[in-house]
Amino acid sequence: MALLRSYVSGSWHTAADEGVPLHDAATGEEVARISSKGVDFAAALEYGRRVGGPALRELTFHQRAALLKALASHLREHRDELYALSARTGATLGDSKFDIDGGIGVLFSYGSKGKRELPNDTVYVEGNVEPLSRGGTFVAQHIATPLRGVAVQINAFNFPVWGPLEKFAPAFLAGVPSLVKPASQTAYLTARVVELIIESGILPEGSLQFVAGSAGDLLDHVTAQDLVSFTGSASTAQKLRTHPAIIRHAVRFNAEADSLNCSILGPDAVRGTTEFDLFVKQLTTEMTVKAGQKCTAIRRAFVPAELLDDVAAAASERLAKVTVGNPASEGVRMGALASLEQREEVRRSLKALLDAGSVVFGDPEKVDVVDADAERGAFLSPVLLKADPERSEPHEVEAFGPVSTLMPYTSTEQVVEFAARGGGSLAGSVVSADKEFVREVVLGAAPYHGRLLVLDAEDAKESTGHGSPMPQLVHGGPGRAGGGEEMGGIRGVLHHMQRTAVQGSPAVLSAVTGRWVTGAPRTEGDVHPFRKSLAELRIGDSVVAGPRTVTQEDVDHFAEFTGDTFYAHTDPEAAAANPLFGGIVAHGYLVVSFAAGLFVSPEPGPVLANYGLENLRFLTPVKVGDSLTVTLTAKQITPRIDQEYGEVRWDADVTNAEGESVAKYDVLTLVSKEQP
Repeated sequence: MALLRSYVSGSWHTAADEGVPLHDAATGEEVARISSKGVDFAAALEYGRRVGGPALRELTFHQRAALLKALASHLREHRDELYALSARTGATLGDSKFDIDGGIGVLFSYGSKGKRELPNDTVYVEGNVEPLSRGGTFVAQHIATPLRGVAVQINAFNFPVWGPLEKFAPAFLAGVPSLVKPASQTAYLTARVVELIIESGILPEGSLQFVAGSAGDLLDHVTAQDLVSFTGSASTAQKLRTHPAIIRHAVRFNAEADSLNCSILGPDAVRGTTEFDLFVKQLTTEMTVKAGQKCTAIRRAFVPAELLDDVAAAASERLAKVTVGNPASEGVRMGALASLEQREEVRRSLKALLDAGSVVFGDPEKVDVVDADAERGAFLSPVLLKADPERSEPHEVEAFGPVSTLMPYTSTEQVVEFAARGGGSLAGSVVSADKEFVREVVLGAAPYHGRLLVLDAEDAKESTGHGSPMPQLVHGGPGRAGGGEEMGGIRGVLHHMQRTAVQGSPAVLSAVTGRWVTGAPRTEGDVHPFRKSLAELRIGDSVVAGPRTVTQEDVDHFAEFTGDTFYAHTDPEAAAANPLFGGIVAHGYLVVSFAAGLFVSPEPGPVLANYGLENLRFLTPVKVGDSLTVTLTAKQITPRIDQEYGEVRWDADVTNAEGESVAKYDVLTLVSKEQP
C-alpha cells in the first residue's frame, strides 16, 4: 500500500519507515500507510514563516479571496474522485457530500466575504478613529495586521476535508500560512485534497504545508507569532493547551472539542404538530449522518415528561428504517464508524451510559449490515437511550457515534439547567413554535453554547439543521467544547491577525491606514476629483463647493414634491414649539440633495455611478436663510481586481455659514480605473 507523503519545506517527503497501516472502515482492507518519520518540524515552521508568510502578505485581501475562490472551483472539479475515496472512511455519499462539499463551500464563502467585507489592501482598519485630544491633532486608530508565524492546524478524523479547509480558509485570507496535521484514521483523504491543491499551483509556495502522521516535536518549535488550532477530544485539547511552548510564548490556541450537545422539544410541540415531527426527524438524522461522528451531533434530547414515550416511539420507528452497511451500496443510509478502535470506544462509552438508563432502540453489540462483514467493518447500530437527567453520566459521557439519550423535563427552568450540565457545548437546538418559551430557553442556555438553532415550521424548509456549522457563524463553544471559535466570518480572519492601536496625528493615521482621516491634509487642485480616474485619484483629493442659501420656497417645494409634510417643515407654530428646532427647518434630505448639487461634476467622465450613502447624520438644524457649503474628500480607494472600475468612498461634510457641520456622511461611487 502507498505510504502517505508529507508536504513540507517546499517538497514532498516520504518517511523512511514502513508506516502504520490505515484500513477501510467498511471492509477492513488496508488503504494506505502513514508515518511522519524524518520530517524536520522546526524547518517546516521556519519555511512557512520565511517563504509562505511574505508571499501571502504581498497580496491584498481581495487577491487572497480570489485565490480561495479559484481553489474552491478547482477542488469542485475533483469531487467524484474525493467522494469515492471518502467511502473508504465509512461515509455514505450523503456523508461525503456533507464533508467535501461543505469544505469547498467554506472556501467559496470566505472568497466572497473577503471581497465584500475586506478592503483591497493589506491592512484591516477596525472601528472609528478615536479622538485623544481637544484640538484634534492627536488621534488613534485600531488596525489589524497578519501575524508573522504559521497557523498549525491539528484536525479530527470525522471530517477529513471540511475540518482542514474550515481552518485554512480564514488563515489564508488573513495572510498567515498553514501547516495541516490531520488525524491518522482518515488522513488518506486529506492527503489527496492537499495533493490536488499543491498540483494546481494556485496558492503561493509555502502558504500550505501538510504532515501525514505523528506531530512529533512540532509544538516544541512554535513561537509567539504562531497559532495552534485543534479539533478533537477535550482531554487532548487540555494536554495541548498546557504544552510548555504554548504556555511560555502565550501562543494563540483555539480548541474545538467534543461536547454533549442538546436539543430541546417545547411543551407546545405535541404529537401531530409540525414541530414534533421536525424534532424527531432532526434527532434521528443527527444520530445517523456520518454515523453520528460529528462534534455537533445531538447527544442529549430533552423532551417534556408527558411526551417522552411519544418521542421514543416515533424516533424508534424512523431508526428502524435506517439501513446500515457498505456506504458504496445503493440504499444504505448509514455507513461505518471510522475504525474498529472507534467502534470499541463507543461501546465502552455506552456501557457507562447504560448505568443511568436503558436502551429504547438498537443493540450496541449486534447490527444487520448490507454488502459488508459486520465484524471486519466498523459497523454499529443506531442506539437510542432513555435516562434519568438527574444522573451525571448523560451529562459527562459522550459516545462519539450513532448514539443519543432521551431525557424528560418538567419546566422551562429545569430544562435550561439540564442543558447547562453539559459543561459547555458547540451547538444546541430548540424546537418549538412558542416564542416566549424559545426566548427563555435561548437566553438561559446561551452562556453555555456556541450556537443555538431555533427550529419551527417557519424556517424548517430553509434551515441547514442542528449539526451544520456555517462559515458566517462562529463554530466553537465554552467550557468542555474547548472555549475557542473557528470560522465566524471576518471574526475568524481577525483571529489570525494582531490588533494594534496606532496613535498619532491625523496625517500619520491616513498614511498608515490608507484612509483619509478628519484633520489630515486635503488637496484642492484645479481638476475636480470627479474628473480623475482611479489611477489618478489620491486619498485626500478634495473639492469645496457652495454656498447655497436655503429659502422658504425650497422647503415648501420639497415638502410638496416629496410628500414629506412633517410639521417641522410645514407648520410654523408647531415647529416653534419643538424644543429641538424652535421654528421651520429644512428637510435633512433636502440638505443632502443640495449638497449633491453643489459637489457634483455633471459631465460624463470616470465617475460611473453613485451607489449609496453610509453613516448619514444630521447634526445641526438648517433654517430658512442658512447658507450651505459642502466639502467632499476622497477617503478610501478600493480597486476591484475583476472589474475595470473600483469603489471610492468620499467624506462629505455640509456646514452652515458659522462653520458648524449640519450633516456628515460617506458618499460611495464607482469610478473607472482609467479615463474613458
